[in-house]
Amino acid sequence: MSIRQSTIFVRGLRVDASIGVYPHEHESTQPIFIDVQLDLGNTPPPVEDRLGETIDYEAVANQAKALAKEGHVQLVETLAERLANWCLEDPRVKAVTVRIEKPNALAAADAAGVEITRVCDGKETR
Repeated sequence: MSIRQSTIFVRGLRVDASIGVYPHEHESTQPIFIDVQLDLGNTPPPVEDRLGETIDYEAVANQAKALAKEGHVQLVETLAERLANWCLEDPRVKAVTVRIEKPNALAAADAAGVEITRVCDGKETR
């Protein structure tokens, strides 16, 4: 018997966001890069080759952009949690990993940021 594992992902989504704790970060936007990985577990494969049979990665990207554009956020952790919680609202998502990078955060580094993984607890209310 074979075990199925399905993953939907968006990688390297660039968004200009108002994010950060320092005064200069409140005054303008800066680029961030968002990666989202959705673990769908053993969700059945599409039968009719229709988008409704899976999770639309464009919808995931659009939600990530919308959350980043809602208003100033101080912590990348906060934005990552908001996106992870939205993803887990879909009952097909068993776990989600969100990574957010701020490429201009540290002069001597390519990027700094956060990566979180959240697993569905199986409860109906989230």
